[in-house]
Amino acid sequence: MPNKHFYHIGFGQDDLGSLPPSIALLSGDPERSRLIAQTYLQDVRLLSENRGLNSYLGFLPNGRPILSATSGMGAPSLSIVVNELVQVGIEQIIRIGTCGSIQPHIAVGSVVISNAALCRQGAANDIAPVEYPAAADPFLTVALVKAAQELKVDYHLGITASVDTFYEGQERTDSANPNLMRSLRGITEEYRQLNILNYEMECGTLFKMAGVYDFAAAAICGVIAGRIVSENIILEQRDKAVKNAIAIAVHAAAIFESAN
Repeated sequence: MPNKHFYHIGFGQDDLGSLPPSIALLSGDPERSRLIAQTYLQDVRLLSENRGLNSYLGFLPNGRPILSATSGMGAPSLSIVVNELVQVGIEQIIRIGTCGSIQPHIAVGSVVISNAALCRQGAANDIAPVEYPAAADPFLTVALVKAAQELKVDYHLGITASVDTFYEGQERTDSANPNLMRSLRGITEEYRQLNILNYEMECGTLFKMAGVYDFAAAAICGVIAGRIVSENIILEQRDKAVKNAIAIAVHAAAIFESAN
């Protein structure tokens, strides 16, 4: 829709120039979006800081345009941003996030690449039925795996539990609410037995939107908590995990763009 600034993201198609991007790197944290743009992209231009949903237009080293955008925390916010990004012409989205591992072999500081999600999210139910698969795009996911291998980063590929809440939904009891509902007590062990790798809060809805809206989506998360031993985020490993996830996603975008 030319000349239309979208209400939430704060920009429209005309702001993307004569060579608009088809791919976006999507982060929940506006500071991460800014870091990606200023550190990993070239000739960066700020598109909007509307509502803290910072968006930047830049270029990969191969000269292809790319967007670094912010989804906000959680699936409801992400669903709004993704809907508007698709309307301005974005065809591929790589989510770059953080997560807690629930498998003993997944160390804090490594990354998880999600090929599908167990989706326990209310926003997703407005997009498609509960039974609708929440699956990542295979080609974009392979690009993430290839990038991780080329950058020699410790990565894990598998299924993610995508839930709506950080505390109760991820079976955290060290919070303002230590009294979890019976349906959530023991759920982490149950998911572990199902070979689910990690908890996060957005990719299930993103994957369902991709299927319904017909765009390609993938997700990579830096592991910042090891839920086998603790509920807490390991701050000493957070920056390493996030930087690894960003570097892989940027490299994967270049791989994908070069192949298409």
